[in-house]
Amino acid sequence: MIEPGHIDQQDGRLAIAGDWTLVHYAPLKRQVERLAQEREPSPRGIDLARLAALDTAGAVLLMELVGAGALAAIDDWAPDLPATRRALLRTLGEAMAGHTPPEPRPVRPVRNFLAETGQRVEGLWQQQRLLLGFIGLTLATLAAILWRPSRWRLTSVVAQVHQTGLNALPIVALLTFLVGAVIAFLGATVLRDFGATIYTVNLVAFAFLREFGVLLAAILLAGRTASAFTAQLGSMKANEELDAIRTLGLDPMELLVLPRVLALMLTLPILAFVGMLSGILGGALVCLLALDISLVQFLAILQRDIPLNHFLVGLAKAPLFAFLVAVIGCLEGFKVSGSAQSVGEHTTSSVVQSIFMVILLDAVAALFLMEMGW
Repeated sequence: MIEPGHIDQQDGRLAIAGDWTLVHYAPLKRQVERLAQEREPSPRGIDLARLAALDTAGAVLLMELVGAGALAAIDDWAPDLPATRRALLRTLGEAMAGHTPPEPRPVRPVRNFLAETGQRVEGLWQQQRLLLGFIGLTLATLAAILWRPSRWRLTSVVAQVHQTGLNALPIVALLTFLVGAVIAFLGATVLRDFGATIYTVNLVAFAFLREFGVLLAAILLAGRTASAFTAQLGSMKANEELDAIRTLGLDPMELLVLPRVLALMLTLPILAFVGMLSGILGGALVCLLALDISLVQFLAILQRDIPLNHFLVGLAKAPLFAFLVAVIGCLEGFKVSGSAQSVGEHTTSSVVQSIFMVILLDAVAALFLMEMGW
C-alpha cells in the first residue's frame, strides 16, 4: 500500500516516512518549509529507516531539509539506507555542493544592441547566400531539362497556372481597380488647386503602367502564392514525402520547384496586364464621375501622351518578380524542420521575404530606369 510521504518526530529525531515522490511533492514541500522556519535539522537527528519510494523530486526536498553537504556525506550518517538510494542522494548532494550560481553579467545596452545587430546582419547574409545558391540550383535544373522535352512536367505547370493565375484573377482585378480609383481621386484633389485636373489621366496611366500594376499583382502573389508553396512543400517535408521522392530516384527540384516557378513566371505578366487595365479603368471611372472627363477623352489623352515604353517597362518586371516570389516560397518550404510550428514560421518568413524583395527590386529598377531615361 502506498503511504504518502511525511515527517514524524520521535524522541527528538525527525523520522522520514512514506513515499517521497513527485506525486506527494506539494504537501512534503510545505512540511520541509515549516521545519526550516522552526529550526535547521541536523543530519544526525534524521532517521531514514521508514523511507519508502524515492525519486529525484523527493531527493531535492531532502537536500533542502538537511543541506547539500549532508547529502554528500550520507554514507557516514545513514549507512543502513539501500545502496541505490544512498547513491542517488550522494550524487545530488555532491553536484549541488560544488555548484555555485554564475555571477550576473553586467547589463551593457550599447554592447548588447551592437551584438544583436551583428547577429541579425550575419543571419541576413547567410539567408541571402542560401537564396543565391537555391536560385543557381533552380537555373541549373532548368538548363538540364530544357533540351529534353520528355522530362517537361506540362501537366503540373498547367495545374499550377490554374491555381496561381486563374484563381487570383478576381482579387487582383478588384484591388487594382480600387487603388486606381483612389489614386485618381487624390490626384484630382491636389491638381484642382493648380487648375490641372486634366493631368489626372497622366498620373493614373504612368502609375499603373510603370509601377502599381505589376507591383500590386506581385505583392498579392507573394502573400497568396508564396505562402501556399511554402506550406505545401513544408508539409511534404514534415510527412517525409520529399525523402520518398528521392528514394524513387526523382529530383524534387525538377518535380516540385520548376513547375511552380515556370507557372508563376507565366501568370504574373498576365495578372500584371489585368492589373494595369483595372487600375486605369478605376481612374477613368473617377475622372468620368468627378472631373467630367469622358471615356473618349480619357482614351484620347492616353493615346496622345503615354508612350508604349511605360507599358513595356512595367511588363518586363513581371517575370523577374515572379521568379523571386516562387523561388523564395519553395526555398522556405524546403527549410521546414518537420513540425507544424516550423511550417507556420517559414510560411510567414516566405511572405515577408517575398514582399520585401519585390519592393526592394522595384525601387532599384525605378532608380536605374530613371537614370537611363527609359
